[in-house]
Order: sequence, then C-alpha cells, then structure tokens
Amino acid sequence: MEDQGYTLDGTVDLSGRPVLSSRTGKRKACTFILAYQALERFAYFGISASLVIYMTSELHKDLVSSVTSVNNWSGTAWLTPILGAYLADRFLGRFWTITFALLIYATGMGLLVITTSLRCFRPMCTNGICREASSLRLTLFYLSIYTIAFGSGVLKPNMSTFGADQFDDFKPKEKVLKVSFFNWWSFNTACGTLAATLFVVYIQERFGWGLGYSISAIGFMIASFTFFMGIPMYRHKSRQAKSHAKEFFRVPVVAFRNRKLLLPSNPSELHEFELDHYNDCGKRKIYHTSRFRFLDKAAIKESTAGTSNPPCTVSQVETSKLVLGMTVIWFLIIIPSNFWALEVTVFVKQGTTMERNIGPNFRIPAASLWSFVVVTILICVPIYDHYFVPFMRQRTGHHRGIKMLQRIGIGVAIQVVSAAVMYAVEIRRMNVIKEKHIVGAEQIVPMSIFWLLPQHVLLGLANTFLMAGLLEFFYDQSPEEMKVIGTAFFTSTIAAGKYSNSLLVTVIDKSTRKISGKSWIGNNLNECHLDYYYALIFVISALNFGVFLWVSSGYIYKKEGTRELNDIEILGEEQTEPQVGIHGFVAYSATKFGLGVDEKEKHSLQGSCHSETVRLLPAEPNCLDDDTFD
Repeated sequence: MEDQGYTLDGTVDLSGRPVLSSRTGKRKACTFILAYQALERFAYFGISASLVIYMTSELHKDLVSSVTSVNNWSGTAWLTPILGAYLADRFLGRFWTITFALLIYATGMGLLVITTSLRCFRPMCTNGICREASSLRLTLFYLSIYTIAFGSGVLKPNMSTFGADQFDDFKPKEKVLKVSFFNWWSFNTACGTLAATLFVVYIQERFGWGLGYSISAIGFMIASFTFFMGIPMYRHKSRQAKSHAKEFFRVPVVAFRNRKLLLPSNPSELHEFELDHYNDCGKRKIYHTSRFRFLDKAAIKESTAGTSNPPCTVSQVETSKLVLGMTVIWFLIIIPSNFWALEVTVFVKQGTTMERNIGPNFRIPAASLWSFVVVTILICVPIYDHYFVPFMRQRTGHHRGIKMLQRIGIGVAIQVVSAAVMYAVEIRRMNVIKEKHIVGAEQIVPMSIFWLLPQHVLLGLANTFLMAGLLEFFYDQSPEEMKVIGTAFFTSTIAAGKYSNSLLVTVIDKSTRKISGKSWIGNNLNECHLDYYYALIFVISALNFGVFLWVSSGYIYKKEGTRELNDIEILGEEQTEPQVGIHGFVAYSATKFGLGVDEKEKHSLQGSCHSETVRLLPAEPNCLDDDTFD
C-alpha cells in the first residue's frame, strides 16, 4: 500500500475509496479548514465579545443576570460538542455532522440578524427611559443565540478532529506536521477573534447592533463556502458503529465482579489478543500501564471460565484507564477555564467604567481591549512553533519539545500570575475612586483603560500554552476509535468553566448581599468590591495549580502499538528517546532467543521500549511481553 502512495491509516474519500497520500490531506487540505476556522471565529466572537453590553444596554438586564446569561449561553456552546461527538462517532461521521451543524448555525445567524435589525423589535424609549424588552423579543433573541450555540457546539469537536485526520500518523513527516496543525489552529482562531473584537465590536457600538451582527453573518457564510471548497482534498476516517460508552462501563463492572480474584504478578498473563488481531481489524493495541490497577481485574483470564461472557482485553481496560485519566485532568482545568469567562464579561464591564477616549473623536469600545489577548496569541504562537519547540526538542529529544501536560501547566501558572495582576489593578482603581469621591454608576473613573492591558497580555500568553495544549492533549490521549469524544473533553472543560463561573458569581452576589447588604459584583462597579472577587480567584487558582502539578507529575501517557510492513511500532509519550538503538536491539535479541541477559541489560531494554516511537526489525506480533511496557 505504501509503494502505491495510499495513506496507511485507512482514510478514504467521501465515496469510501482509498486516497492517495500525495493528492489529499496534509497542509493543502488544512488550508481550507484553517481558513474556515478564522472566518467562523470572526462570526462567533462578533456576537459573543460584546454580548454582555448588548444585554445591559439593549435588553436592560442587570449586570449579574447578564454575566450569568452570557456564561450559560457560552457554556452551552462549549457543552454541545459532546452531542456533536456522539453524532459523528455513532451515526453520521465527521463530515456529514459538520454539514448538518452548518445548516443549524446558519439558521440561528439569520434569526439573530432579523431580531436585532427590525425596528418592531427595538425597545420603546421616552425621555431617555427605555422599557424592558418585550417577551417576544427576548424569546426570539434567546432562540437565535442558542441555535447558534447548538450549531457552533456540534461543529467544535468535529472540525478540529477532521483537520487532524488530514495527517497520517503512520508517516513520520505527517505526524510532525500534525503537531504544528494544533498550533496553527489556535493561531487562526486568534486571527478571527482579533478581527471581530477590533472591527465588528466598533461597528456595533458606532453604527448599530443590526449592522454588526449582519457582518458576522456574512463572515459565517464565507466560512461555510470555504470549507466545502476543500471537499476533493479531504481525507475521511470511517465511522465507528459500536457504542464506546457500553464498552467503557463494562470494564469497571467486570472488575467489580472479579474483585475477590488475585491479579497475576505478570501483566502478560492478562487476557489480550495478539497484535495481528488488531491490525486485521484496523485498530491499535494499547499496552498495559500500572495506573488504576483495580481495573486490571476485568482482564483476568480465568474469571469467566465456562461461561459465555469473556473477560475484557487489556486494550479495553486501558481504554477505560485513558478516559479516567483524562477525566482527572478535566476536573483540574475547570478553574483555569473561569478566566475565559472573565475575559468577555467582568473585564468588559470593568472597562466601561474607565477612561476610554483617544483624542476628541474616538472612544475605544470596552470589548476591543480583549483584542490584546488575541494579539499576544498571534505573536506567541509562531514563536512557540518555530523557535520554542525546536529549541526544546534539541534539549529534551521530545518531538513536541515539552510534554503536553508540561505545556498546560505553564499556561495555568501564568494564569495565577495574571490573577494577582487583576487584583492589583483593581486595588488601584478603587483607590482612584476614593480619592475622586466617585459614587455614581455612570461616572467615569479618571484612570486609563490601558491599566487593564497587562492582565490581558498575560492571559494571551497563558492561552498560547493552554488552549492548543489542551486540545492536543485530549485528542492525543483518546483511544483511536474515540478521537471526537476526546476533543469533546476539551470543549466541555470550557463549558464547565463557564457554568462554574456563573455559579460562583451568583453565590458571591447572594451571599455578600445577605452578609453586608452590598454585593461584590453589582450594577455599580464603582461601589462594589471587585477586588475581593479577584483575590478569591487568585487563591482558588493557586491551590488548583498545586494540585495540578501533583497529579500531572504522576500521569502515565498512552502507549499504543501497530504493525506495518513487518515492523512493530509503539506510540507513546513516556520517554523521549527516538529509537531503541543497537544496545537495546542486542538485549532484545538475547531475550527473544533465550540467551542470558543480566538485570542491567534487561533494564536497558525496558527503558528503550518506553520511547516515543520504537521500531524492532524483524518482529513477531508477540515479541514483547506486556510487562516490558510497565
């Protein structure tokens, strides 16, 4: 197959035929996908960037309910990817799920433009006093934005995964290109976001919301057209028809049933198929790891002797372990995800209280300051991809430069620093308020909005490490048959951050009103204690970072195996050596043919087999025992 130029990972065209590697996939296919991402983010953030201002100024909602509404809406957009992943894996496949979601997205966009443009839906104002938005207008508005959230959410896990599918893991050059894809995915996301926060937000504030949302809708239509232009070059992975959830829950059930049985001392005695079985099925064998050992009891061979219910395989057990391991990381990212909620809610409202004029005729939209987060990402992503990764690769030998959780940890650490800066800047703003005796909600604090710039830049730097790192981690650590589900882990983490921020804001508002009679986060930020809120965020983030360091230091990365052209390939993240080398091969040969190998030689072989990519020639399907990979 490789001599004929076909892909080695089983990808096909839209008609189900094998595809030539030279004519499909790689960067030329991803050009359309990355262009789509930039345009779609332009459309999406043209809506979300100033949504909290729209709700307070046009719908006349109070600040706490507006922040909660925006977070809940955004959380829905980041939670529905779970549904999108299920539809793709179980029924439609990635391409047709994307097509379905684009139609839903377009419907919501059209409805939003109608709701915000027609005069009959605008609030009636008399002598500067505006009525509360009518129930019909609220209904149509929420219907439109939640339709957009549904379409956007279903798209999220499928589009990024579909882009990663354009690279063949069995070809080393394409595997390296896939690492860059996730960085450029973040870069294009930042490009679209920057254009929205600079251009669309200004149009909304200067010329009207209807025109601004119409421009977002046009951007989305161009994005959809761009995606479909790449159809002849796309690679498609076959849809998985079986239920992965059923297999996942079967492992702990069988392990509990076998709880009184003793685990064998050698993991190779657990139930597992030979490597050829997985190759024939087009799957990858997942090798045994020592974490969550209680689940290994599901693979005890003698547990179901004489029954029709076979034990689980080691690969099935390891699949459940992978999901559990990702779940632990998922929980630890909820607190960092709170910062993404702050950027488009409290930060924006805080900016409206500060001096925003540049010259006599221009005033910076408060939501546009978020563009500095995006500009920082645009500057840092190319530096990370072209300089940081090669620099670290030379020193660590790791093809990513640093491990995925190390990258994520750096991002979380920078967030903690940014929380301290947020608190310090708010203390400064509160001191100016006291000095100038400012009390009114509409009074502008004589302090430049650019005081908020450092925290935006720090969060942009954090996102350079965190966003692409999380997306790559959840995609990479997912079993091969569950890649879309893995991407949904990433998006649902952001959703959990949005919802948890809504809960935190609501709890703080109600409890502080009850205790002191004044909320930390009220409609009048000039009389509130936003500094206390930021201090609380700092403490929670610092504690969460400590736990993250402890958990990530003991995390065991996935080790998969496949066999191509009489080679055995172990794909994992445990160590960084690029190959076994002659010393390891001699030790392996001695073990294979029963020759004497001392403990030092055996240890050397085991260390080599933990490498990122291991090739042994020649090899048999069972040439390496499972305990070699512990």
